[in-house]
Amino acid sequence: MTTTKNPLLDFSDLPRFDLIQPEHVKPAITTLLADGRALIERLTAESTPATWADFAGALSVGLEPFGRAWGVVGHLHSVNDVPAWREAYNEMLPEISRFHSELGQNLKLFDKYRALKANPEYATLSREQKKIVDNEIRDFRLSGAELPEEQKPRYQAIMEELSQLAAKFAENLLDATNAFAEIVTDEAQLAGLPDYARDAAREAAEKAGVAGWKFTLHAPSYGPVMQYADNRELRARLYRAYATRAAEFTDGSSRPEWDNTPIMNRILELRQEDAQMLGFANFAEVSLQPKMADTPEQVLAFLRDMAAKAKPYAAKDIAELKAFAKDELGLADFQPWDAAYVSEKLLQARYAFSEQEVKQYFTEPKVVGGLFQVIESLFTVKVKPDTAPVWEPEVRFYRIETPAGELVGQFYMDLYARETKRGGAWMDEARSRRRAGGGMQKPIAYLNCNFAPPVGGKPATFTHDEVITLFHESGHGLHHLLTRGEELGVSGIHGVEWDAVELPSQFMENYCWEWEVLQDMTAHVETGEPLPRALFDKMLAAKNFQSGMMTVRQIEFSIFDMRLHCEFDPKGGRPVMDLLREVRDEVAVLVPPEWHRFPNSFSHIFGGGYAAGYYSYKWAEVLSADAYAAFEEAGSPFDATVGRRFLDEILAMGGARPALESFRAFRGREPSVDALLRHSGMIAG
Repeated sequence: MTTTKNPLLDFSDLPRFDLIQPEHVKPAITTLLADGRALIERLTAESTPATWADFAGALSVGLEPFGRAWGVVGHLHSVNDVPAWREAYNEMLPEISRFHSELGQNLKLFDKYRALKANPEYATLSREQKKIVDNEIRDFRLSGAELPEEQKPRYQAIMEELSQLAAKFAENLLDATNAFAEIVTDEAQLAGLPDYARDAAREAAEKAGVAGWKFTLHAPSYGPVMQYADNRELRARLYRAYATRAAEFTDGSSRPEWDNTPIMNRILELRQEDAQMLGFANFAEVSLQPKMADTPEQVLAFLRDMAAKAKPYAAKDIAELKAFAKDELGLADFQPWDAAYVSEKLLQARYAFSEQEVKQYFTEPKVVGGLFQVIESLFTVKVKPDTAPVWEPEVRFYRIETPAGELVGQFYMDLYARETKRGGAWMDEARSRRRAGGGMQKPIAYLNCNFAPPVGGKPATFTHDEVITLFHESGHGLHHLLTRGEELGVSGIHGVEWDAVELPSQFMENYCWEWEVLQDMTAHVETGEPLPRALFDKMLAAKNFQSGMMTVRQIEFSIFDMRLHCEFDPKGGRPVMDLLREVRDEVAVLVPPEWHRFPNSFSHIFGGGYAAGYYSYKWAEVLSADAYAAFEEAGSPFDATVGRRFLDEILAMGGARPALESFRAFRGREPSVDALLRHSGMIAG
């Protein structure tokens, strides 16, 4: 009798997205969990020497198949969240959490790592290997390995419940987002909307089998309405629906069963219990252990210092916005659902261009080609189309090679929004670089965005902000793909402090503001003409338009996140919203309505890995701006010497040494906030 091998267990090359189905998940993951437990049993036996080759290296390589297979499952759950995949993912999620908890609390493993550290062999290990051993010992302590045996079952139960709650938070948000649709049947209500937004809404209505134009809460549909629609009531309805997703309200976009409020409270309770079990005062202290920042107080001081510098500019921004709304648009009672619309009108009035005008020049083939040209020029590599099984027909696959043709890495690019795809943009890994026998396993990455797909046979067009998003995610991808790491634990983004991992992504954003880049990566969707220099000059003049408002908004989210995890008592009876209002009183200049429920959709901290870490974006922005300043000082964004140093000291190094050491090696000094303030227009250049 012949049996067909489970495609999730095929690690010979690329993931078999043409074959993998939800029914493969349980048998494959069950097999790999059993294999993992057997491996751990063998490697923790007294007869196994506490050496790198016999223990630490063997454990890392032996558990890699499990990580790769579950990574594929998680990826498909994110990009194809249909009921079958959701069920398959959620069925195994408790088992995955249990396995990770077992790993983190396994005293025999912990003892082996400590024995390896005490072994004279430790002094002979490579820098990468030493860093892995040190990281593992730290992480074991943070995973409850030193807890009394009677407390470990409770700790494991906390970890399992937290993973299930994070998944449920994200699912509720996606379901609430998908549930809302605004059908417009009177074309007069679409005044102000650009043709591309109308065409997409018409196509969406046709697919749904309804007459008129269909608008949703997904970014490619929601964004243009808020920015361009003259119909204030339409903007207000969509704003209300978007702002109350996954909340307690029964109108608009939510239902009681999708309310994330009890999930948030439970997550906060469990995180606090986790921290106290580990001997910390709060979860923020736990979160900061593997980061660059030392204490919650240090982070809050950093954020408040940035707020003090930015708030005067933010106050000026909002005053200008309200004055323009009243004097030029007749909106005396300025409301938050007017903000994007009025901002666009003020931008056009002040700088004589609109994002809609700019968008026509950023066609998908030229943008992607321009991105690849930047990568090739900066890092002396070649990016070429490649072939692989994919999960959606529009997904593309590429390879990065050295000039001599040697493979460096490969990546998938999934650019367009779908109802079954989670929102936002992100990079994830399919495989990491490591030494494998006599050769080198090459890394593979996923680059995911949520841009509006092509309509009417024309190429897709991107806003400049979307171009920046693509460059941002490519920076994460380059961090993963251009590593020279040979050990999984510190290869690419592995082992990089969370508050430094955004450095390469934010660094790449700077190239979206360089004329020599943009002139070669634009072609008007109708005429094929490149972006005119005069229009670029207007964009550059408007670059820091409302930068004060945007800065304090990010600081608001960051302070809220940090205080939520270091001060807030989830059992104290005080709603989460009360704390957010307090933070807004301190830093915000544009305050949403009382019914706005931002925390219920704050996926970064409740459905992702940014709990007590959202400040990382601002922290890393300081690093990335200062890093780019090195090119400015050299006189060229493509200076070969600086580019090689950035590759050698930042990207190639991965997590093999502390991020601050890597930054010092690249820059020759400590990081400075001045470049960020200058780039943001808050100090003179």
